[in-house]
Amino acid sequence: MAVRHVWVNRKPARVWGVLGDAEQYQKWVVGTSETHEAEGQWPEVGTTLRYEIGVGPLTVHGHTVVRICEPPERLELEASAGRLGTARIAIRVSPWGEGSLITMDEHPLRGAVARVHTAPVDVLLQLRHRLMLARLRDVVEAGRSEADRKAGKHV
Repeated sequence: MAVRHVWVNRKPARVWGVLGDAEQYQKWVVGTSETHEAEGQWPEVGTTLRYEIGVGPLTVHGHTVVRICEPPERLELEASAGRLGTARIAIRVSPWGEGSLITMDEHPLRGAVARVHTAPVDVLLQLRHRLMLARLRDVVEAGRSEADRKAGKHV
């Protein structure tokens, strides 16, 4: 199981503004491109987000389903990479001083990734999380999300 955290210099509502904006997903999730909502209204429970994973000709169509959504504190997702399998990704956002602490917990559920889940795989997940959380922090701290702009909010 890979668990990492990062502190961001923004309040939880701002973090949730990014997590709750499907258009922001590909900016911070490592390896995804061409993200779009397929079913539902992100991040409502049951909503599916579709995307491509990989680089160049080595791409796989993937999708993520929202399993738990408790704004602005908790978002749990089930990500599927086709035959590679699925993973549970739990994101928690906690107020921390003047900012927020974001904790990400991911572990394989089914498929090939679950069958080969070992300590070295966890090391790779930790590296991926480090990059992903750094990207998320950068997006959150960069400015307002599309949802904020549409609502006319200044966060």
